[in-house]
Amino acid sequence: MALTKNKIVEYVNELGFTKKKSVEIVESLLEIIKSSLENSEDVLVSGFGKFCVKEKSTRRGRNPATGADLLLDERNVVTFKCSGKLRESINNK
Repeated sequence: MALTKNKIVEYVNELGFTKKKSVEIVESLLEIIKSSLENSEDVLVSGFGKFCVKEKSTRRGRNPATGADLLLDERNVVTFKCSGKLRESINNK
């Protein structure tokens, strides 16, 4: 089961914030992360990991339905690299 934004709001709410304030906190955090990534800035959360924007160049691809060759445009993608601490805690369960 995936952790949803609503579930995160519930967890923040359990810390003693009102429901409205909890929503504002979570929305603000996500907006800060999104705007940083839109500006090609990395987002580093110590003990958790790092979100980075990587440039993918134009490349050849293939339509799997028809087998036709096509050219995929260059684009930016968001990648995530987990921290060593997180990797350790995941693998030691």
